[in-house]
Amino acid sequence: MKNAIRLLIATLTLATASFAGVTVSSPTAGSTAGSPVHFVASATSANPITAMRIYVDSISVYLISASSLNTSVTVSAGTHSVVVQAWDSTGAVFKTALNLTVSGTTPSPTPTPTPVGFPAPPSTAVVKSNIDQMTGWASCTVCAGANANGPVATYSMVENQASPSLDGASAKFSISGTTPYSDALWWKQLGAADTATHLKYDVAFYITNPGVSQALEFDNNQSNAMHKFIYGTQCNIKGGHWDVWGNAAGNWISTGIACSAPTAFVWHHLTWEFQRTSTNVIFVGFTYDGVTHYVNRSYPARSSTVHEMNVAFQMDGDFAMHAYSTWLDRVTLTYW
Repeated sequence: MKNAIRLLIATLTLATASFAGVTVSSPTAGSTAGSPVHFVASATSANPITAMRIYVDSISVYLISASSLNTSVTVSAGTHSVVVQAWDSTGAVFKTALNLTVSGTTPSPTPTPTPVGFPAPPSTAVVKSNIDQMTGWASCTVCAGANANGPVATYSMVENQASPSLDGASAKFSISGTTPYSDALWWKQLGAADTATHLKYDVAFYITNPGVSQALEFDNNQSNAMHKFIYGTQCNIKGGHWDVWGNAAGNWISTGIACSAPTAFVWHHLTWEFQRTSTNVIFVGFTYDGVTHYVNRSYPARSSTVHEMNVAFQMDGDFAMHAYSTWLDRVTLTYW
């Protein structure tokens, strides 16, 4: 009898395991669809499913914290490779890949959702595009640490990378070293913009070995000879949340919005929206891989005597300074 029970348990366990995976009901493999494409899929595992994501040509276009999805996604005309992926509570990954042909003319890009209270850019807005391809980036390692006096990292930036890239010319940033928790910071000065009160920072990034990154920082800095407005943000990977910079207080403040290690070897899309008053920085909100979050926090700026507007990117090393690289592409700053 005991042997029969063991056999029954083993059979049931095997049957449960055999059903783990992702089932895509729509679209079907090899089919042709119009845009927007209707996606219907579900995932199962022996453990709870925590998230599902749709990738089109290795670019994340949709994310949901559930075991099923039913959504429509705008996809350009042509043949595409699609992956619907799921994760369970143990970190196990399940995926189903298929090829899809989208018929008709190429649709206009879907605009990034605008956070509450943030107006659309006017026709007079200044747009600095492909900043990752501009020459004259500055960098440091010691200044990237606490109180601008951190340990030394080994770091580099190489522009005009054909692969991986979205437009054929990305910038590759790398960090390693021997001193725990060393950082590296890069920034590009764009000239003064004293009167600008609204900013939109748009960037695509691609990362290898994200599990060893302590944090990834995406910033703008503006000074008008009276105040310095630090629009500082970071995906605090080890902490598991998005942070914003307290400006005059000089500290990171958690937003309570989750940010775990990004998926490796795929492009992620991030857009931050900022405003300012004559004395305060306002973090309005951000859109990350198609999901919009509203922050709506304000902090006092610090004093300054310079004029500047720049974009910045920082990589933080972990306790063992494991080496990793991040590529940035289509870096754009819009301000007015």
